[in-house]
Amino acid sequence: MSDGPLRLTSSVFVNDGPIPADCGCDGAGASPPLAWTGAPSRTASFALIVEDPDARSGPFTHWLVYDLPADSDGLPANVPRQPTIPGGGAQGENGFHTIGYGPPCPPRGEHRYVFRLFALDALPGLPPGASRDDLSSAIAGHVVAEARLTGTYAR
Repeated sequence: MSDGPLRLTSSVFVNDGPIPADCGCDGAGASPPLAWTGAPSRTASFALIVEDPDARSGPFTHWLVYDLPADSDGLPANVPRQPTIPGGGAQGENGFHTIGYGPPCPPRGEHRYVFRLFALDALPGLPPGASRDDLSSAIAGHVVAEARLTGTYAR
């Protein structure tokens, strides 16, 4: 932990750049690798919310991850779509009503996908499969830092 600004990056796309097809519905649909640095010293856990703010019906949730250990510094590519993550952490229910990463798949045109990493001063303590609303409620008042990474995907 470095108490620097919390930063979130991926080795397969840059901020505001295109997400590769392998990470979308036109490819394998694998979650992208993510890395972070600069966590505050009082971080007890991390949570990740990935949403498409351009969806017609409002923000669409593509991935929820929480209870990631405070000493973690990223997620590998192609995280298995299962309730728990090897090494610690849980995954919630995405907008497709499945557990884990739901790949970008806009009906037409280009959409943005916002990866929001939260450093928290507590564990949300939710069971696997939690909803976006449950996670938002659990982390309210516990966010000590936030980092964003935005990718685009077009069909």
